[in-house]
Amino acid sequence: MRLEKCFFCSSTVYPGHGMQFVRNDSKIFRFCRAKCHKAFKKKRNPRRVRWTKAFRKAAGKELAVDHSLEFEMKRNVPVKYRRHLWKQTMGAMKRIESIKLKRQNHYIRKRLKAGKELAKEEDAKEVEKNIHLLAPPITRARKSKAKEPEAMEIVMPASQLVSKERN
Repeated sequence: MRLEKCFFCSSTVYPGHGMQFVRNDSKIFRFCRAKCHKAFKKKRNPRRVRWTKAFRKAAGKELAVDHSLEFEMKRNVPVKYRRHLWKQTMGAMKRIESIKLKRQNHYIRKRLKAGKELAKEEDAKEVEKNIHLLAPPITRARKSKAKEPEAMEIVMPASQLVSKERN
């Protein structure tokens, strides 16, 4: 079972899916769906269409240069089936996939780190600008305690105050 790549969006085309276009010079173009085929017929550049892998790599959103990506290249050399060779190949494929995932995750985290730092700077500026709205909880508690006795003295009628002073 051979899994092909879509000429336009670089996604996987499984057997029995998608469509082929054969040019007059016998060049074969495989497409995963009609959307890709239509875009190809309209002569759109995959690097300028935002949903393609080519755009994501050209825009720096995905890892473009990595040695683990070389293992995906198509090889047309037939190899005789040997059980231990197949077992080693399957183990290597799993290991390569895990390495590739780790590298992609690291690349994404590194790319998003700049945005997080900018957001933190903006938040710090906003806090500095509106620092008067924020007061430590201790000072708020002290102010509320300090205000309670003053409010009681103001509420007392003047006749009671005079009677207290005479005693």
